[in-house]
Amino acid sequence: MKSRLVWLLLCLIWGSTWLFIKLGLKDLPPLTFAGIRFIIASLILLGLLKIRKQSLPTSRRDWMLLAGVGVMSFSLNYGLVFWGEQYISSGLAALLQATAPAFGLVFAHFYLPAERITPAKLVGVLIGVVGVGIIFSSQLSIAGPTALKGSLALLLSAVFVAYSNVIVKAYCKHLEPTVLAAGQMMCGLVPLLLIGIPLEGNPFNFHWTMMTVVAMFYLAIVGSVVAFVLYYWLMKNMDVTKTLLIALVTPVVAVILGMIVLKERLEWRTLLGGALIISGIALLRGRRKLSGHKRSPGLEVTK
Repeated sequence: MKSRLVWLLLCLIWGSTWLFIKLGLKDLPPLTFAGIRFIIASLILLGLLKIRKQSLPTSRRDWMLLAGVGVMSFSLNYGLVFWGEQYISSGLAALLQATAPAFGLVFAHFYLPAERITPAKLVGVLIGVVGVGIIFSSQLSIAGPTALKGSLALLLSAVFVAYSNVIVKAYCKHLEPTVLAAGQMMCGLVPLLLIGIPLEGNPFNFHWTMMTVVAMFYLAIVGSVVAFVLYYWLMKNMDVTKTLLIALVTPVVAVILGMIVLKERLEWRTLLGGALIISGIALLRGRRKLSGHKRSPGLEVTK
């Protein structure tokens, strides 16, 4: 029950972050925006570690792991998300990242013996791929090449986040959730700022409005600190393919908020493609239940 409540809370949090990213991008450039978000979040996480009397890893192996997954899940993933969402709607961005479970299933096949891919799972992946193709055709014909590039950026971000999540599940289970989140963010924010500041300018010269400040701190505190601590706890208590299924619900939340707050509209091909993506990932989950697949020790869901 505890795992299910955490799963639902994460769906609501990450469904809302797409809206706040879009609001912040109205005045802030993408890479530095993302980097500053994780500076704030990292400082808070370091404070939590001190309060809990926990410490960051000391071994070279752990830091190499944190650096690798940090670059993938924060530098590449969020860099692409923030850059791409400049050119597409928040709802579409969330729909495209919903492909992460499909990529995760493929990666998990090679790294997690208990989560092998099957022919039934491949059917779900193929349905999702068709949905992505429909969305891409829609963006090219209606919104133009710029929106197509934004859509591609979100798809690539899903690849990076899926792979990093599988690596965390396979090799980082010994690290506490707060330590894992802080270490990754500290490593991942560096490339964002090293690339962002020279390209986008001095952050002190940005157009800081009340809305951008609210968006920044919401993303840093709720969308980063709270969400990632909960997420890494969940990854230790739930199959990685189940945790990635959060991506099924977040697009629905994101689309609804985008339509209400930002007056976003989704063209019919985008809706059709999104429905296929979600249906494909839902089929993967449904096939798993029907097959009676047994989880290996250590991957049991905590009740």
